[in-house]
Amino acid sequence: IQAAQILQGCCRKGDLLARIGGDEFALVLPKTNNRSAYALLKEIQAACKGHNSDISNDTFHINISLGCSTKKVMNEDFKQTFKIAEEAMYQRKLLEHKSSRSAIISSIKATMYEKSYETEEHAERMMVMSRKIGIALELSQVEIDKLELLAMLHDLGKVGIDKRILNKPGKLSIEEWVEIKKHPLIGYRIAMNSLELVPIAEYILCHHERWDGKGYPSGLCGEDIPILSRIIAIVDAYDAMTSDRAYRKSLPVKEALKEIDNNSGTQFDPRITKIFMQISNNSSD
Repeated sequence: IQAAQILQGCCRKGDLLARIGGDEFALVLPKTNNRSAYALLKEIQAACKGHNSDISNDTFHINISLGCSTKKVMNEDFKQTFKIAEEAMYQRKLLEHKSSRSAIISSIKATMYEKSYETEEHAERMMVMSRKIGIALELSQVEIDKLELLAMLHDLGKVGIDKRILNKPGKLSIEEWVEIKKHPLIGYRIAMNSLELVPIAEYILCHHERWDGKGYPSGLCGEDIPILSRIIAIVDAYDAMTSDRAYRKSLPVKEALKEIDNNSGTQFDPRITKIFMQISNNSSD
């Protein structure tokens, strides 16, 4: 109702406002050029912003995506003009969603980096390697996009672990290790409560499962473990071994690669391990 009132308030005499869907409206603006149409869109956006910033307003905030198109000649198909305006609106909505998602993810990443040894460089390295493996496995672009997001946020659950445990320089006690092993489930729960992260929630939960079934939290084995989680398990282990941590120095690249190869078929998926080794060896040549 508030959205309709705002739109009606911005209409000029002779403009036609109509509801065309559950939450979609169309405005027909007779004798209006493109510049005037865009000026009206800005007026509507400003009115929505004013509504949302009114502290005395106890109604829902209004988020609106707008698009317009101008019929320039009499014999031009009105349906085609409407379709162009609708497509412009959907493109704008997609851009706004990506921007919102980016802001949410940036906020989560900042919290992760502050809480533990995780760094943006670590995430970037993981994204690059994960993408290479995804391409080698001929995953779809949708799956590769999920994989890159997972590379950034697989350890999301560590925001719920005591910082003193995460950055402890010495060996963890049994109790502390139990706490650390909670982070996949914590990350899963956080992701399931964020619309932007629901697509990778299951993969976050499973990224510490092992090929031989001796991982956590569920003891899944083999191909019961989602493939994106199997990829991240290898990439994360390698990057962890080749990076300095509070509790140890980094391993030389050759030693880390040997460790990954030695755990093929036990900790790691053999097929993905083979691809990882090929990519790593080609990169070092």
